[in-house]
Amino acid sequence: MKSNSKFAAKFFLFVLLIFIISCAKHEEKKSEFGLVIHGGAGSVVKGQFTTEQEKEYETKLHEALEVGYKILNDGGSSLDAVEKVITILENSPLFNAGKGAVFTANGINELDASIMDGKTLNAGAAARLTHVKNPITLVRKIMELSPHVMMVGDGAEIFAEQNGIELVDTSYFFTEKRWNDLLEIKAKENEKAAGLFFENPDYKFGTVGCAALDKNGNLAAGTSTGGMTNKKFGRVGDSPIIGAGTYANNNTCAVSGTGHGEYFIRGTVAHDISALMEYGGKSLNDAADEVINKKLSALGGTGGIIAIDKNGNVAMPFNTGGMFRGYVLDDGKFVVRMYKE
Repeated sequence: MKSNSKFAAKFFLFVLLIFIISCAKHEEKKSEFGLVIHGGAGSVVKGQFTTEQEKEYETKLHEALEVGYKILNDGGSSLDAVEKVITILENSPLFNAGKGAVFTANGINELDASIMDGKTLNAGAAARLTHVKNPITLVRKIMELSPHVMMVGDGAEIFAEQNGIELVDTSYFFTEKRWNDLLEIKAKENEKAAGLFFENPDYKFGTVGCAALDKNGNLAAGTSTGGMTNKKFGRVGDSPIIGAGTYANNNTCAVSGTGHGEYFIRGTVAHDISALMEYGGKSLNDAADEVINKKLSALGGTGGIIAIDKNGNVAMPFNTGGMFRGYVLDDGKFVVRMYKE
């Protein structure tokens, strides 16, 4: 009996040791720093774009990653990387944010954005901007210089002017492609055709975002969007909503989303991923997969997220045809993708 007891005790210690080692491996730091970005999800399928158009997207995403990588590699903060990377994407007409923002039903451009610091859980957000060239810069100012989290409309732009944020005439946001998209949708509405939701499945997609981990172990995330083509009644989506379109927590991960905002808000998608990691013990990949491919899909929502955890693991799940996305870690290898792999 004593022999059996000793064997059982040794076996128990062996199993415990294996468990501890596996947990330690799970917590191993994969990368000292890194960042991941997106430029919107939707019906991004092969054959939709010409070779030249594909090159344009890939080049701009690569440029954004390079800017972020240099900041992080030089010891800069994750917040700096997130802001500068998103600024690059906001300044491009390729994406539904900043310069490339879509038009509302009233024929104007309304921009939303948010940013979050994983170290402090401080956040800044703004919605219904019409003159701010780079909303991501404004929301960082809101986070750092005001006692508030979110500002909207005229009030947000007064704050922007008082704090030296660049304002532009509304004509800055005009692009022929986005204008034609609005005219096409309105024509279909007038003809009482199949309708907005079916005739243009990408009307609700767009958005740009970035999540980053710096050398000090601090996470940050940001999201910026032009909203939904032909949106009415002052509609605001998930991008400026902390916990829905953006979330960062040094204990878990940093997340930015893109997709049908109403469902991201209802599912508190960005925070849900963090919660599954913090309270459920899930890995980033498992948590992100469960939220996007199970929970969000079950709600009827479509879209995707990009995320990086405190150990430098990256996740980029989506349940749409494709998603403009990319990442770079401390090894300096740049990865840019558009389609489902």
